[in-house]
Amino acid sequence: MKKNFFTIAALFIVLTLHASTLPQPKAHISIKQPGNPAVTYDLHSTPKEVLPVEVETKMLMADDNDAVTYEVTITAKSRTVYFNFGAELSSGFASDDCEYYMPGFWYHRNLRSPREAPSFHTSKSWNFREDRMSAPLVSVFNIKTGEGLGVLRQLDSSSDALTCHQSGEEILSGESSIGYLGFDSEQKEAGLCFGYPYVESPKRYIRKLTLIDPITTFARLNAGESKTIRWKINGMKANDYGSFVSRIWEYCFDEINPQTVDPLYTPDEMKAQMANYFRQAYVDKYPLKYHSGLGLLIDKCESAPIVQVGFCGRVLLNAFNSIEYGEQTSQSDLVINGQAIMESFLQHGFTQKGYFYDDIDFNRGMPADKDVVHSIRQQSEAIYAVLLYLKYEKEHNRLHKQWEERMRTLLDNLLILLKDDGHYARKFHDDGSDIDSSGGSTPSATSALVMGYRYFEEKKYLVAAKRTVDYLERNIISKSDYFSSTLDANCEDKEAAIAAVTATYYLAKVTRGKEQQHYIDLCRQAAYFALSWYYLWDIPYAQGQMLGDLGLKTRGWGNVSVENNCADVFVFELAHIVDWLGKTCGEPRFIRMNEIIYSSLNQLLPVEGRLCGIAVEGYYPEFIQSTDWDYGKNGRGFYNNYFAPGWATASLWELYSPTRTDHFLDK
Repeated sequence: MKKNFFTIAALFIVLTLHASTLPQPKAHISIKQPGNPAVTYDLHSTPKEVLPVEVETKMLMADDNDAVTYEVTITAKSRTVYFNFGAELSSGFASDDCEYYMPGFWYHRNLRSPREAPSFHTSKSWNFREDRMSAPLVSVFNIKTGEGLGVLRQLDSSSDALTCHQSGEEILSGESSIGYLGFDSEQKEAGLCFGYPYVESPKRYIRKLTLIDPITTFARLNAGESKTIRWKINGMKANDYGSFVSRIWEYCFDEINPQTVDPLYTPDEMKAQMANYFRQAYVDKYPLKYHSGLGLLIDKCESAPIVQVGFCGRVLLNAFNSIEYGEQTSQSDLVINGQAIMESFLQHGFTQKGYFYDDIDFNRGMPADKDVVHSIRQQSEAIYAVLLYLKYEKEHNRLHKQWEERMRTLLDNLLILLKDDGHYARKFHDDGSDIDSSGGSTPSATSALVMGYRYFEEKKYLVAAKRTVDYLERNIISKSDYFSSTLDANCEDKEAAIAAVTATYYLAKVTRGKEQQHYIDLCRQAAYFALSWYYLWDIPYAQGQMLGDLGLKTRGWGNVSVENNCADVFVFELAHIVDWLGKTCGEPRFIRMNEIIYSSLNQLLPVEGRLCGIAVEGYYPEFIQSTDWDYGKNGRGFYNNYFAPGWATASLWELYSPTRTDHFLDK
């Protein structure tokens, strides 16, 4: 066995990294007898006759000659066994020089995340279930030499099984295809870890900001039964971490080769059903009228006395959607309700300084201006919605001078808030003083400024927008550091990358020549990070987990953040921007990814006879608890008991309105 491993290691060196220092993978197997602690055997030193299983390992040259497949076959000898197989591959890179990438879950060293979530703050060595990742891959990048190494699980039959406990040594209740991937940066040389079935260590992330004791699971093999598992190991060079992520994403896309999902509904059918949300969620008993969009229970969907102008509520965007759709389909009640919402915000939705009230809980009444917390994201999302509305109204010969004055005031406020280096504070008081001066949310303002430039034909807004993207280029895109765009977490997240894509796209649409090409290049670079959060594969569920029983295909759904380890339908304009990028840059993967997202996100629409766990038709679920993690209740394969259909509806409406932005920005 030793001779075989050294021969394989030599072949691996020649075929992939051409690095003479790369050692063989170190493999071990743990055997558990029910009721007893597991015993772990080093496969390099344990005599074969001692083991109750036969373990055959192979390194197979890949067809493209730039990678090898590591194949392991485990066969039970004369009795039933319960096993866990693991391996570690040393990269040959100094750990201090390394950063890691696990798609949709781990970026750099996850140092933007708190120590209560997986990060280097808590440990420099981690193992995770594969379904936490949008592609089942772990990779390491040497920031000094530009060398990288990745391990990608080769997918086989899809299944999962339940366990009785969340920690400790657990025998799986049935067949599962879920293994684990991880890394070890505690040693002098960085190592990549992988195995089957799953291990999560040194802590297990089970709930928002909740780490618990580790788990090791064991799969059953009856006497004479075999199990084969494969991983593909690939090395590559890149100029920097961002380029490495781009190349790895392309590699994963080509290897997994995701296909579109057979859509359950057409865009017209989606809108017709979601319009029921506009009707049923309308609330008119407070100074501000709104569609109730957050803080709802999934089993009731009763409206809550909470309104949010952006983020989770997206109340103004949904009001515009209701107006536009109501007029298109001759549903006058939707038009009346939408216009009433807009009018109520015009009269009661602004502070004396001219900012929108971001969040209001009517159980507490309207807040005093001095107590209001503003976020640049919510203010920008509100501007976006209102300017869409104003352009639409103008095209129908309906002018709203008071609204235009409000928007000029707010946009001028944004000019005052802009820092000398081109960034915006993430959160601020009504007097403009900072609450959170972090610049991670800056790109959310870019699109609002560009729209202000296009609508009012005021160049000062375009100048400010360009300054924000100068900051974005220097501090976020060039450093591949996308963080703190969401408001309920301050960590590495999908929405920060999407905001960067959107900001650079807007500027590319209103510029020409070399300047436009520069923004296209930035947009493309950010797009890889945004798309890295989106699943390329269908994760398995156990029987009895609702999402699996519904037949959900997760490809095309996006992970949320390191802190919020779930998947959702947050896409808004990203899909059509990615499609535009694909056609502009000649990148067919982007075009296909748009098609996958477009075909997949409709799967959980609540309709009569298939409510998908939601009490009322048309109330689209906010997110899915996709891995062994929950937001507080119900767990994997289900929803949390509270949800926010407001933003989910607005996101899908944007997905199915792909020409809206171009119509606004193009002259």
